[in-house]
Amino acid sequence: MKNIFIIGFVLGGIVLQGCSKILNEEPRSTYTPQYFQTTNGVIGGITSLYANLRYMYGNGYYLDACQTGTDEATYGQNADQNFKDLDLSGVGQVTGTTSRSDVLWNNVFPNINTASGIIENGQTAGVSASLIAEARFFRAFDYFLLVQTFGGVPLDLGSGILKFNTSAIRTSVRNTVPDVYTKAVFPDLDSAVAELPVAGRVTGGVTQTLARLYLAKAYLTYGWWLENPNNIPTYPLCDRTDPDGHNAQWYYQQAYNVASAAISDPGPFGLQPTFYNVNVATNDRNNEILLYADHTQSSQQYNGGSLTYSSGSSPDNFAGWMDQWNYTNIRSATSPSWSSVVSSVQRAATQDLGRPWTEMVPPIAIFENTFADKTNDSRYDGTFTTVYRTNFIEAGIKVNGAVPVSLYNANGLPVAEGAPILTFLNDDSQASAIDYSNSVYKSNVGAGVLPGRADFVVSPAGYSRIMYPGNWKLGPYRTDNNGGLGQPNAGSTRPWNIAKFSELFFIAAEAAVKGATPTAIGGTYANDGTARGLINVIRARAGHWSWSHAAGAALVQDNSAAMIAATPATVDINYLLAERTREYFGEGYRWYDLVRTQTWAQLSSSYTICGSTFGDHTQVTVTRTIPTSYFIRPIPQGQLDGMQMSDSAKAAYQNPGYQ
Repeated sequence: MKNIFIIGFVLGGIVLQGCSKILNEEPRSTYTPQYFQTTNGVIGGITSLYANLRYMYGNGYYLDACQTGTDEATYGQNADQNFKDLDLSGVGQVTGTTSRSDVLWNNVFPNINTASGIIENGQTAGVSASLIAEARFFRAFDYFLLVQTFGGVPLDLGSGILKFNTSAIRTSVRNTVPDVYTKAVFPDLDSAVAELPVAGRVTGGVTQTLARLYLAKAYLTYGWWLENPNNIPTYPLCDRTDPDGHNAQWYYQQAYNVASAAISDPGPFGLQPTFYNVNVATNDRNNEILLYADHTQSSQQYNGGSLTYSSGSSPDNFAGWMDQWNYTNIRSATSPSWSSVVSSVQRAATQDLGRPWTEMVPPIAIFENTFADKTNDSRYDGTFTTVYRTNFIEAGIKVNGAVPVSLYNANGLPVAEGAPILTFLNDDSQASAIDYSNSVYKSNVGAGVLPGRADFVVSPAGYSRIMYPGNWKLGPYRTDNNGGLGQPNAGSTRPWNIAKFSELFFIAAEAAVKGATPTAIGGTYANDGTARGLINVIRARAGHWSWSHAAGAALVQDNSAAMIAATPATVDINYLLAERTREYFGEGYRWYDLVRTQTWAQLSSSYTICGSTFGDHTQVTVTRTIPTSYFIRPIPQGQLDGMQMSDSAKAAYQNPGYQ
């Protein structure tokens, strides 16, 4: 079976150098049981588990599978069929060939086998239990992703349940969802929580807090699966009963207990003081980030990809390109008469900009409803690039052989280097005053003019498939631009954040909403332990401002009291899901959140967006068809094609919605 039952595909090995806390990757093609019985073999295998993260996190097509078709994203003007198929709006079809969840399937089974090899043989090498626990975490992590995405998956890769397999076979049997959770996910995570250190063995290494987060999230997700409030089908077919005899409520309580314990005893982790601090590139690898797929600009080898160019494939971090519109089309004039124009915002390796692919677009409701409070809540400002500023000096633009002092923009007004060229307005209060048809200072990208403003503008009601605020959180950042545009065509050299300490508050709050008995939480994040108390820790932080991204200036402001006061007295699932979007918009959480809570169809069955040409500000409401069978993704067709099984067995292996 070409995609599963092979020896662990090795992405890198390591040698720890002296007291270094950095993983030193050394390529290796295969692992054997004998290799895993050596210290270097165990360490090398574990390093490959970290390196493998790059093949999913930062991959734009995996982000597509996690976002498109939800209330957070539809397809953009430049979208290829990868994005249209997943929109479920009649412009494509999800099949075993087109679903980009193949990025997950094709990468994690070799990783699981590597982890099994370490677990099975590592004790012979005399390594510590905490080192083997890192492999246990990654095996559970991968199986948890698989079972959420595809339903039941095989635990036997050819040599027995959770055994290290050393010979390729071409058959497979899928285990049930309860099997995957109770035989693989929970036992491995329990061991990881017990054996992992409080502080990571290496920089970015897995820890007890990280294992607690995933154990709590797995308990929560399995609780929903057992309860199944909206009668969502599962596959392979089985009763929704727990082999250990627990009910959904028991798992909700376990999720709450584990998450609240991690909040009370966070070790070296915690919340950053502001939302901006969590995501600004100059503060990457901060103590709120529990796990990330790492990259670096200092070494092409350790970055995992070219530092100068990327074609858009793993292990590059190129996902941030997908939801950035092509701002390079913006034109400004070199004189007040507008007789000659230049590209005034050019591609640059800065967090506001980067490489624009216009593949994914947030529907208008994200801006008008989800992020309605843009005054108190800092998360809108800390999520989107709403102001596109000229970089004509970095771009080397010259007029009559000299660098100009300014360019000319809306209303014929001058704009200096770094000044706003185009602004996406916070609301529609000025929509009726925007002149989109100005014939003298006409925006070539269909933006409008307001009296006295040098920047072109668009209000949320006019956001379209071709022009919309970009996702600032995912933008690139480099320190070697040297006064120029840098390397905007390369994959981002920033780490891709996978797990955040803040999610523990959401998990505990969701468990409380589902009936877990709350208890007061002490320590740094003391609160009454209710869903409202937990989520208000996050909302209070969101009310603290240190910087206005839109203004490009410091803004020290405390709106935490207003944020807390605005939280409803009764927090329900829909409110928590809205809060999750405000906290994690565009980071790859959304499809999993909606599938877990069985609200995907409820929250994503329609959306509103304007058209695909510049200047089209006419809203259209689009309807999606989201059948219950789509709450699990199809097994990739490449997997089915590689198996030596009968046609009927292959058909039965596929999830029913795609047979």
